[in-house]
Amino acid sequence: MSKIKPRALAFGDTIGIAAPAGAFDADRLEKGLSVLQAMGFLVRLPDGTHASQRYLAGTDEHRAAMFNNLFADPEIKAVACARGGFGALRMAPLLDMDAITRHPKIFLGFSDISVLLSILGRKAGLITFHGPVVTSLADADDATIASLADALTTTEPLRIDLAEGMSLVPGTAQGPVAGGNLASLCQMIGTPWQPAFDGCILFLEETSEPAYRVDRMLTQMRLAGCLAGVAGVALGRFDRCGHMDVIFEIVREHLPEGVPVLAGFPVGHNGTNRTLPLGVWASLDAENRFLEYHEPALAR
Repeated sequence: MSKIKPRALAFGDTIGIAAPAGAFDADRLEKGLSVLQAMGFLVRLPDGTHASQRYLAGTDEHRAAMFNNLFADPEIKAVACARGGFGALRMAPLLDMDAITRHPKIFLGFSDISVLLSILGRKAGLITFHGPVVTSLADADDATIASLADALTTTEPLRIDLAEGMSLVPGTAQGPVAGGNLASLCQMIGTPWQPAFDGCILFLEETSEPAYRVDRMLTQMRLAGCLAGVAGVALGRFDRCGHMDVIFEIVREHLPEGVPVLAGFPVGHNGTNRTLPLGVWASLDAENRFLEYHEPALAR
């Protein structure tokens, strides 16, 4: 499928706020919105954004309707998510893919939002952005905010150099960047939206999953064929997942032999969360410790 590049944001553009997953703290949302406004953007919360049902931000139908309406609205130039958590996959059957492809725009999020990043990339061909949710911007550091602003506005290819990166398996790879939160991707196995990473540079991050669960999820992905043909792997933060040497060992065990692996990307939960475009071709150099995109993620 040919890729659709959304247009870069200009200061003064409006970012619509979707709540496709978990219920969220209203104060943290307001603090995150103030960060987006301080960056020079307008924000819009649809009616019903603060709805809740158990641990979800409203019913599946409600969350999907808000999401679809934001994409259909020509005044909205980007869609950011209030929070991850859980629930994005529940509303996947209700996505209006025609509206999304007719009105392509920047879509941003991480954690459980990895589900939607993957679906919109594979089913609509949309370039998406693995980056902060609004509530995480409430206490984001300067590096997170600067990376987000750059990713949303630049029409130049991005490059990430890791001075303190770790080359777990040396080598180089080329391919579109794909992936996100490990648990969120793993829950899609066996559904119509099961991810495949043939020829991709696979990015993974995780939080609060002990090593045996990371092992279990990667085992499931490997046995389901999701890891076959992976060109390279970029590892973000595995926050509160145990000793990183153990995590690295597990990752290597589940990958085809010789696949380059570079760890140490400042991306993920509880720390700097740099924004990564997904679906754009890039080069990964594990020995020289960089990820370089071949082309811009955004159109002028």
